[in-house]
Amino acid sequence: MWVLNIFYIVGWLAIAFTKVPWLLDVGRLLLGIKNENSGYLVPMYLSEITPKNLRGRFTAGLILQIIGILGLSMMYIVGPFINWRILALISIIPSLVQLPPLFFIQESPRWLVTVGREEFETVLRSLRGKKANVFEEAASIKEYNNSLKRFSWGGMLDLFHPKYFCSLIIAIGLKVLLTLSMGQCICILLGSLSKYVGLSTLAVVKIIMADVGASLIDKFGRRSLLLDHPLWSEGTPILALISIWVSVYGGMEGIPWIIVAEIFPINIKGAAGSLAGLTGNICSWAVSYNFNFLFQWSSTGAFFIFSASCGVCVIFIAKMIRGDQGAYT
Repeated sequence: MWVLNIFYIVGWLAIAFTKVPWLLDVGRLLLGIKNENSGYLVPMYLSEITPKNLRGRFTAGLILQIIGILGLSMMYIVGPFINWRILALISIIPSLVQLPPLFFIQESPRWLVTVGREEFETVLRSLRGKKANVFEEAASIKEYNNSLKRFSWGGMLDLFHPKYFCSLIIAIGLKVLLTLSMGQCICILLGSLSKYVGLSTLAVVKIIMADVGASLIDKFGRRSLLLDHPLWSEGTPILALISIWVSVYGGMEGIPWIIVAEIFPINIKGAAGSLAGLTGNICSWAVSYNFNFLFQWSSTGAFFIFSASCGVCVIFIAKMIRGDQGAYT
């Protein structure tokens, strides 16, 4: 996270002080590297330090949704009144604030066990409270780690081993289907939507649904909320677009990262997250690039394509995602 925050600071500085177009591209590239890596690292870290019954609420709800929504909404609110160079400099502040606390953040107990460091029980107790009984959880972590000892730390090529094929399909499929189901395109339409429903309305909808999704994810499971997303997205134009907004931020935006963090063993979890993120970014770029061309061709046809993607998403989730509330360990 230290390295990624440096990327973020340098990227925004490049954008703020650029005098040539290519430096804007460099800055945006650095921001993209930081965003995609932290978008996976944060859920993975939280899933490893959070109790199973609170994992979904903290990972998909609190971090990826509510805090991210507040930051995005703030940029859209103050953006029209501030020069873009000043806005880029303001965007550095969160990274500067985040750097000092990183000295005090403890490593994940699961990672400490994996690298053979004995203080993992002390770290686990500090996370659960001094009076908490962590012996059962510590034994579970040790047992899980022992089951992985016969495997070496894997790289990108190890992901294509037949035993990981199903998990790989789930990870890539969820990221691709999120993009094709129009979740990313809502941001492209935000300027037009604000004329009709207002930025504050959209922000409130996002925050409310992120909070609702956070409270429901551990109760009803990942699969139920994932299935809810495409069905809402099928739902007057403004009402339909708000229903898409509701569905994306009520579940589909954050849950894929939780599932990716849960379905792969720790020895290849990093490579799996990188591949899923890369695939999602490529797909997002393709959709963003072709979005205006699709609307020039046929706005109705474009939405029919997204609607068909939602239908495929329903089938994919129903067939590939397990239905138990415990989901994955």
